[in-house]
Parts: sequence; C-alpha cells; structure tokens
Amino acid sequence: MVLAFDIGNTNIVMGLYEGLELTGHWRIDSNPQRTVDDYGHLVLYILERAGADNQVSGVVIGSVVPTLTYVFNKLGRRYFDAKPVIISGDTQLGIAFDVDAPPSSVGADRIANAVAVRERYRCDSIVVDVGTATTFDLISADGTYRGGVISPGINTSAESLIARASMLSRVKIEAPPKVTGRDTVTMVQSGIFFGAICQIDGLVDKLEEEWGVPCRVIATGGFVTMLAKYSRRFDTVDPNLTLDGLRLAYRIVTGH
Repeated sequence: MVLAFDIGNTNIVMGLYEGLELTGHWRIDSNPQRTVDDYGHLVLYILERAGADNQVSGVVIGSVVPTLTYVFNKLGRRYFDAKPVIISGDTQLGIAFDVDAPPSSVGADRIANAVAVRERYRCDSIVVDVGTATTFDLISADGTYRGGVISPGINTSAESLIARASMLSRVKIEAPPKVTGRDTVTMVQSGIFFGAICQIDGLVDKLEEEWGVPCRVIATGGFVTMLAKYSRRFDTVDPNLTLDGLRLAYRIVTGH
C-alpha cells in the first residue's frame, strides 16, 4: 500500500492507497514545531485504527511547507523503511510548464493536480483548489501547466477581516439564509461566503475568456464541499484530486 501526504500550510491530508484505489483519508494539522516522532506516532495510530499499520510499502509527499517536507521525508524512512518520493517541479512526470517562472517554483499540489488532470480527465481544465489560499490552475489536456491565480482563501480572508475590524467578532463560515444580512453576523457571513463564490466564478470566467478554449472546471480542496452547490462554474467536484495526483505521480516515478 502507498501512503500519500498532501502537506499544506493549515492541514496535512493523508491518503492510503491499495493499488490506485483510495481506501482511507485523514486530515491532521500542519505544525512545523512537531517532530518526526510526534507525527510518526500519530500516523501509526491512525493506520493502526484502520488496520493497515503493517501494510505500507511506499510513501509519496507533496508539500508546500519545507520544514514539514523534511519531517515527513524522515518519517517515511524511519517508520516505514521507505524512501519517499517527493514531488516537485524537478520530478520527471512528463509535465510541461508553459510559464515564465522555473518549474521548481510551482507548488507540489499544483503539479499533482496537473498529473491528475492528464491521467484522469484528459481535457483542458481549470482546477480551483479552495484551501488556505484559493488557487486557480490552467492545465491542458496533455498535462501542460499554463499558470493561474493565487488569492486569499475563504478562512484566510475571514481571519484578516476579524483581526483588523475591532467591532467585528468571529463568525462561523457558512452561507447565511440570504445575501442581504439582517444583523452583523449574517452581514459578515454573507460578505465572506458569497464574496468567495463571486470571486471564484468571476476569476474562472476571466481565465477561460483569456485562454480562449472551453474548459472543464474541477473544484477541490478543504472547503469545496461547502462551496460547491453555490458556484455556477464548477463542473466537477473532486475532493481527492491532489491526493490522487500524488498517487499517480508515485506510479510514474516508481512503476508501482
């Protein structure tokens, strides 16, 4: 079995694969202060509860947190006796980069998404990944990465607003009954939630218009389930797109 780690700034998503089938996935917090053994014991506990603690033979890592890349690289070697495959722009995956920046500057999550689009969807796509940041990636049917957009995520925007507005208190991020708020709480909820929806749909419109080709819009990320039914532009909701891309990348690199 292969263990995939999608390491973001807020959460780490861990997926367990038997072949190419995702058999379980878990979300834990990203904390650069935790040690290899802190995370190792936590991962082993999760796998033990799933009945798979002695079945992992391979590890793949996609990380945007360099400190945690090091931690999980060590974890894979120490706890699973495996040399992890660490995905980056330098990994030989057959992905082309039609951008001005060097491939090494493209996030591992975005590379994994490009692999998943090429291997599973095989069509020109815009991937919207709603997490700590909301990212938009243009990916051709052949897997060419053509750039995109990085904007503040819904929770990041909410935290910034509350931190800078002394009269506003923290609210639960959810869709209020109507766009027009009737009190401070629903006004803030509406601005955060529907503001995010309008930003996503508007940017997708602009990106597709600029690219000049019809695209499938694939939505993924930690907030995707909450936002999906309100967006007019999401064609496909695929919460595990990045994990699946990491697993597919592992197969390309190792042949397994």
